Amino acid sequence: MTRANFTNSVNQHPVVVVTGASAGVGRAVAIRFARAGARLGLIARDETALQAMWRDLAGASAVAHRAADVSNAQEVFDAAQALERDLGAIDIWVNDAMVTVFSPLARISPEEFRRVTDVTYLGCVHGCMAALRQMRPRNKGHVINIGSALAYRGIPLQSAYCGAKHAIRGFTAALRCELEHEKSGIALTMVQLPAMNTPQFDWARTHMPKQPKPMGTIYQPEAAAAAVFQAARSRPKEYWVGLSTCLTIVGNMVAPEFMDRFLARTAVKGQETTAPVRPGRKDNLFEPVTALHATQGRFGATAKPKAFFANGQLMRVAIVMAGAALFFVLGRLIP
Repeated sequence: MTRANFTNSVNQHPVVVVTGASAGVGRAVAIRFARAGARLGLIARDETALQAMWRDLAGASAVAHRAADVSNAQEVFDAAQALERDLGAIDIWVNDAMVTVFSPLARISPEEFRRVTDVTYLGCVHGCMAALRQMRPRNKGHVINIGSALAYRGIPLQSAYCGAKHAIRGFTAALRCELEHEKSGIALTMVQLPAMNTPQFDWARTHMPKQPKPMGTIYQPEAAAAAVFQAARSRPKEYWVGLSTCLTIVGNMVAPEFMDRFLARTAVKGQETTAPVRPGRKDNLFEPVTALHATQGRFGATAKPKAFFANGQLMRVAIVMAGAALFFVLGRLIP
């Protein structure tokens, strides 16, 4: 396994903990940090999948893993303590674990909705709590929360997931204010992702007749991992990954009612393939599906390997300046 240069304010071989590390974006993130020589702590529900991941990363500086369901706070706290004992002080913690259900609200049960919320939102909260317990005594470290364009813009069939990602964005902003009030040395970043080619579309629960698929421009998980890796180096407050994420966020800021109508017309069929859901299809909402653990999903033929990513703060400033310039020009042109 070749290593890339890793310049970080903590040390040359930082300890990086990743939740949801056995598949998809989390797996890609772990592999990217391993290539840079980081010592890795892997957290996921499936012990068998974690062991396979551990074997795949045999060339890394050091790898430890701990099976934990992130919806259970105590399991996450115990995992953090165990990984710090095995690897040393945790420098970077990446909250990536998620589950979802493709369904109109009318067909999703309260138990299913709660499960998505418990894993995707509260799992991130528990991860932040665990990371800060380990980092606060040293007053240094970096927590990275994996978000989505859907943290800004809700779409049909994804009410539970969109709600969770919106909640993570609000929670992250609140926690950042607390850390700044404390004058803490701990950094907090949220990375907003576009549609990703991960196994989620093969193992997410669905109540739709056709197999689910990503909507819009699709990127490989390695593109997300590159953005997370750069975030760990530059420590921004927010990254927007992929042009589609930038357009979604800006479009929702500028014309939310247009986005409502556009998504109402396009986003249901846009999230379904032509293939029917096969009978007996397993999903990972309450139990892992070990056989499907992988980095990439089945949409590789159309997925882009690299993604543009931008500092969210700078993008907002650019939007305001562009708007101000437009109004200035219009003011000069109108007599």
